[in-house]
Amino acid sequence: MATFEEVLARLEAIVEEMSGEELPLDRALALFEEGIEHLRLATHELGRAEAAVKVLAERANGVLEAADLGG
Repeated sequence: MATFEEVLARLEAIVEEMSGEELPLDRALALFEEGIEHLRLATHELGRAEAAVKVLAERANGVLEAADLGG
């Protein structure tokens, strides 16, 4: 599985290619489909990161404690 950074880089490359002139329709549709899949992967990873941040709890003495996500 690709890292978040790899997925993001591929999304950027897709946007750049789709911004070009005279892109054939079949290529544009293939890029769009690939982009949607990469966007889903990135969104999933961001959700996991957000969940990890949310489980951080500050104790009364100011020490941060992370709960086990089990993932």
